[in-house]
Amino acid sequence: MSSNLPVRRAPLRARNAASKTDENAHAYRPARSGAPHAGASKDALANDKSLSGAESTRPSAPGVLGTRKRAALGDLTNANRVRSTHLVGKPDEKKADAKDTKVHSRPRLAVPAARPASHLPARPPTVRRTLRAKPDVPEAMAIDTPRGTQTSAEPGPAEHAEPREAKRVKVVESTVPKDAGWEDLDKDDMDDPLMVSEYVEEVFAYMREVELRCMPNGEYMHMQRDLNWHLRGVLADWLIETHNKFRLLPETLFLALNIVDRFLSLRTISLSKLQLVGVTSLFIAAKYEEVLCPSIQNFLYIADGGYTDEEILRAERYMLKVLSFDLSYASPMNFLRRISKADNYDIQTRTVAKYFMEIALVDYRLLDHPPSLCAAAAVWMAREVLERGEWTPTLVHYSTYAESELLGTAEIMLDYILRPPAHRHFYKKYSSKKFMRASAYVMEWAKSSFPNAVVTENDVALGKWTDECGEKHSLDMLRVDLYERHGHPRPAVLPLGSVSRSVSPASDAA
Repeated sequence: MSSNLPVRRAPLRARNAASKTDENAHAYRPARSGAPHAGASKDALANDKSLSGAESTRPSAPGVLGTRKRAALGDLTNANRVRSTHLVGKPDEKKADAKDTKVHSRPRLAVPAARPASHLPARPPTVRRTLRAKPDVPEAMAIDTPRGTQTSAEPGPAEHAEPREAKRVKVVESTVPKDAGWEDLDKDDMDDPLMVSEYVEEVFAYMREVELRCMPNGEYMHMQRDLNWHLRGVLADWLIETHNKFRLLPETLFLALNIVDRFLSLRTISLSKLQLVGVTSLFIAAKYEEVLCPSIQNFLYIADGGYTDEEILRAERYMLKVLSFDLSYASPMNFLRRISKADNYDIQTRTVAKYFMEIALVDYRLLDHPPSLCAAAAVWMAREVLERGEWTPTLVHYSTYAESELLGTAEIMLDYILRPPAHRHFYKKYSSKKFMRASAYVMEWAKSSFPNAVVTENDVALGKWTDECGEKHSLDMLRVDLYERHGHPRPAVLPLGSVSRSVSPASDAA
């Protein structure tokens, strides 16, 4: 019965005093100050005394706070451990220990931070700075970023990018663009999806890359044993006549002559196969450009039965294999349409420019000139004939050629029309009403503007031409100096011209 009676709890002073010798001092005790409980036996008391005596020899744990309630995360610090060690003692020494705790607790807590730097491992001080100074983007992107658009808050990339950007802008500002003051005409066509104003610049930039890749060798006649430039001109004139009879697109004619020249730049043929190459080239070009291509029977009729359909088909397979099936030719008609936009789509200028542009098909001296340059020089010559004014910055922008860059090509075109008509079908084609009789009109203009530079039939037979002083000169010399006429210095080497086949007046005089 006595075991069920409520146990009296020991006071706080007794529990604190017993915490030194008994780790279970906070537990309930059956008796106070060592007196046995009413229901306890003598053997139990003896065992209790023996246990307390044995435990008194054990060292007390420094972190034990007796019966004080443990604060959340409070006893995990050194401050609580130090304070508990000094507070557990005699009652008369409590105040002194508390003062010592306040004095010594702070230095003990600051010991890890007060360690000398010599005990720490050596650490490079510039590692963090180097990582931050490294830009997140490549240098080219950082240089090309416009000012005021940099979004990074770190000073590293901005400090490195700013001097290079300023240097780049300085170079651009020191060079005046050749099309300064041009007018943007594409903005008026933003609502027309057929004009593709959004990416028209990228389209023509790609075409200017393609035209250089698909140009023939201007000196390929040296590797041909049975051919010469005169025979090549005869073939070109015949293809112009055939193209006109079939009423094909202008792009088909330019592509056909490009296939002929590229194939002859890679293979040597006999004279008997020259017309077969021409017929097959026009057949391939018609398949590539036309919506309704003439049948092979039409080409057999045009060839006057000189070849069979099997020979044309075999030649077609062989020529495409030699050209690696690459027919991506940038036609000068595309560049002419682009330049005509800056010329307000003048129909007369455009018709006369077509005549000058097709001179590049029959005159071998223009094989080295890209189609874009031939188109720009043709428009320039047409405006010169029709007196349309100066070569404006807008024309420079849309043609990508300044006036001084296309005068070398224009001189060869002018030299051609100052000679007697060497290609009858070509001259007849542009003498018709459909083309406003452009060939006859241009020839009359040339003879009236440059009477001393006209070549007669007798000069062609002799291979010499006579100037106003009565001196004989070679027909390969260009007789009109357009650079001097328009106030431009003649370059030592023409940008894309062939100097070996056409000698300038300045070089001949020297």
